[in-house]
Amino acid sequence: FAGSAAVTVAAACSRKARKYWINDAHEPIAALWREILDKPETLLRGYRKLWKAQHGDERDFYNRVRDKFNKEHSAVCFLYLLARCVKAAIRYNRSGQFNNSPDNRRKGMRPEKMAQNILFISELLGNTTRVSSKDYRTVLKRATARDVVYMDPPYQGVCQDRDQRYCATVLFDDFVETLERLNEKGVAYIVSYDGRMGDKVHGEKLPDHLNLEYFEIAAGKSTQSTLLGRSHDTYESLYLSRVLIERLGSVPGILAENEDAYLFAM
Repeated sequence: FAGSAAVTVAAACSRKARKYWINDAHEPIAALWREILDKPETLLRGYRKLWKAQHGDERDFYNRVRDKFNKEHSAVCFLYLLARCVKAAIRYNRSGQFNNSPDNRRKGMRPEKMAQNILFISELLGNTTRVSSKDYRTVLKRATARDVVYMDPPYQGVCQDRDQRYCATVLFDDFVETLERLNEKGVAYIVSYDGRMGDKVHGEKLPDHLNLEYFEIAAGKSTQSTLLGRSHDTYESLYLSRVLIERLGSVPGILAENEDAYLFAM
């Protein structure tokens, strides 16, 4: 469930590990990551070409690129779509076609800024990172007591009536069983999983027998509720394994001391 792999990038910036493994069951995400790490210049040339070609015809051009991606699964097309689509969200219809609409207020990140970001990430992770597109259970079988695993599975609260390429592979009971196996092996891990918006709780909490330390992390105002003229604070559920806390020696200060700690302050 790597997605943007923001936690991996943050860990690498702080030199928290020597080796990293990015895995996402969705192959286009893994393919894009391979291009970022192995062929950044080629990816950037393609993005620059698409970005410049859109001017004056942004909406129809986006639709043509989206159609091409749905046929060819090009990493360049995928990068352009993510830069242009609403909320940079990956959404598919029931037929498996990428169907998110463009954000018509913007044209996507400028090529110069995109190059700055991608070349930095490629340099940061390129020689130390493995990329795969496997079932999460297959990857976690390889985890050892020397590793730290971060998991951000698709939230239960958003799995209904959505494309099932993620949700069908992350059933709650199976996920709990996988965490049990990690506990048995002494693997340190972190899980972001569901949460709440205002008083509305999304999804079932992970069970007590996993012996996890549970935190609610303030993630700011809900964009969806703001668009509807409401104001709701959102909170992400964060779980730390007992092995991780023992390795650290204590609960991280920002979690232990500040109830309103913000997600990206960690």
